Amino acid sequence: MNELVNEQRPPRIMITTAGFGEGHNSAANHLAVALEKNAEVEIVDPCANGAPWVNEQLRNFYRFITTHAPKTWAKIYSSTDSRDFSKERLPMMRKPENSLHETLLSYQPDAIISTYPLYPYFLERSFQRGAKRVPVFTAITDSIEINSSWRKAPTDFWLVTDTLTEEKLTQIGLPAEKIITTGFAVHPRFQSLSSIPADDPCTPFRVLYFPTAKKPTVRRFMRAILKVPNTEVTVVLGKNVRRLYDRAREVQLEFPDRVEIKGWTRRVPELLCEHHLIVGKAGGATVHEAIAAKTPMLIHHLVPGQEEGNLALLHHLNAGKLTESTRQVRKAIEQMTANNAQEWREMKQSLIDHRLPCGATAAADFILDHITHP
Repeated sequence: MNELVNEQRPPRIMITTAGFGEGHNSAANHLAVALEKNAEVEIVDPCANGAPWVNEQLRNFYRFITTHAPKTWAKIYSSTDSRDFSKERLPMMRKPENSLHETLLSYQPDAIISTYPLYPYFLERSFQRGAKRVPVFTAITDSIEINSSWRKAPTDFWLVTDTLTEEKLTQIGLPAEKIITTGFAVHPRFQSLSSIPADDPCTPFRVLYFPTAKKPTVRRFMRAILKVPNTEVTVVLGKNVRRLYDRAREVQLEFPDRVEIKGWTRRVPELLCEHHLIVGKAGGATVHEAIAAKTPMLIHHLVPGQEEGNLALLHHLNAGKLTESTRQVRKAIEQMTANNAQEWREMKQSLIDHRLPCGATAAADFILDHITHP
């Protein structure tokens, strides 16, 4: 299938991504890091390249509705489960599809990795239009509950996050030989990091908090965490730093020497390993990075449908809980730290025992082996 890979140059791999949520871009970037020593890699976002204005409006809508109206988004998301993306052409996706076709013709990759479910359909039509057919690897960024847009994608392989997802997909009829459990594509740096051991004194008990963009909630959740004795919190504001900083600073002044505020940071893997607990959203990237860091997690924001599988995976690993209110967060931390942090130590040990592979590295190894030794 790919016997034309030129042995005089490294393999050329194209990674397609989209800016709807952090998981797609996170997976794409980490796969590129894992591949770049042995391949020529190009990351492309056909939606951003082909229709930048429409893409930005859709991204803003996606961020707003998943943050402020997650149940509404769940209905939209579930409605896509019955669509046949192999036949229909969404008008707003015509330009992104053409952009991907043009990139495919100009870049001439030896393989393609898609971290977004719609692109394999675009690629199949591009192959039918005359582009050179090459292996397509679809990196699914969700766990267990997988939308049909992923499942029905015309692809050579599905790269999945865990064995539960693999079992679920084979049970509904996908060919087992095409489902490869690599783990979520977390940064390869996780392989060299050490996390807090299960016998740590937990004094203080350090909590890493990733808030949503909702202004009122950042103070409420920070206070809920800090009202538990012997806790400290690091809040990572990311792209919401201007929106949320004043509120986080207010709590920092209220609890002297117990709060650290960070804006945008490249040290997320290190921070995840340096804290006892993560309080964050149920997105695929955050959940799987927590698992890679072997750090228990409390979910304070869940998008129904799309992210329920990520929570189910945490439950299966005894590594996390859903705590959507400040009262639930406070109670959960109190329980985890009671009796010399017995519950936390059990969750921590469970993650150590069930350590999943570093997905970016595992996926890179599989892909390179497949295209160089077909």
